[in-house]
Amino acid sequence: MDPVKEKKLVAATSLMAAVGLTLIKAIIGLATGSLGILSEAAHSGLDFAAALMTFLAVSVSSKPADESHHFGHGKFESFSALFETVLLLFTCAWIIYKAAYRLAGHRVEVEVNFWSFAVMGIAILVDVSRSRALMRVARKYGSQALEADALHFQSDIYSSLVVIFGLIFTKVGFHMADPFAALGVSILVMVASVRLALRSTHVLLDRAPSGLESVIRETLVALPEVVEIRKLRIRDSGTQVFVDVTIAVDGALSLDESHRIADHTEHSIGAVVPKADVSVHVEPVVSVKQS
Repeated sequence: MDPVKEKKLVAATSLMAAVGLTLIKAIIGLATGSLGILSEAAHSGLDFAAALMTFLAVSVSSKPADESHHFGHGKFESFSALFETVLLLFTCAWIIYKAAYRLAGHRVEVEVNFWSFAVMGIAILVDVSRSRALMRVARKYGSQALEADALHFQSDIYSSLVVIFGLIFTKVGFHMADPFAALGVSILVMVASVRLALRSTHVLLDRAPSGLESVIRETLVALPEVVEIRKLRIRDSGTQVFVDVTIAVDGALSLDESHRIADHTEHSIGAVVPKADVSVHVEPVVSVKQS
């Protein structure tokens, strides 16, 4: 399947899953009065917004470079991921406020029944399926937006388990379990959101991908024609990695020979960093023979 079509398909499927989960959680949450389930409905509602952003980001980021975006549109994925975290943090603030209200003594009767557990069980099955599908395609194509969506569904799995435990304790008479479960969901979502925000911000601020510089330096050092590595710059942009390198070569070499070394250097870097956009600048140095 075409990479762009496959990314769009998995993003669209996740979008539909988020819509379905939001609806059933909201209906059961309102019917039972469970803040834990309602917090999950709000979480899934923002997952819908996040999935929509992911779908749009994947569509836009696949566009080639143009007159206004010389390095392509890859960073739309990182911007989408950062926007998702803002939505999730707003959700957490609302959940914490409602949980604190109940913990302060404003008790709300929660009806725990078959549907309470059924909706959370269905949610876990859907979340497991979607997180695996998203992560598989994300790793296949190096998509940060799809990976962010996969992390959302993974966090939903854990938060759903927290809500189930809260319902069990509520069923046996510990009524404070439901707001405590909601707080647990908030903490899990906040941790996932902060991690995602940091990763997205690193990409938007052109932070070099972790560990990639040492791999490229080892590759360059192994090339006998390269006398010195004078500059190496790396940055991410969606699924694309841009590598700018300046190397020193023997000044006695001809222009054609220097160009051949530049081409060989590009291919060598491309072999260890697939899909990399590599630019090599060659500078002459006085050769050992001439000195």
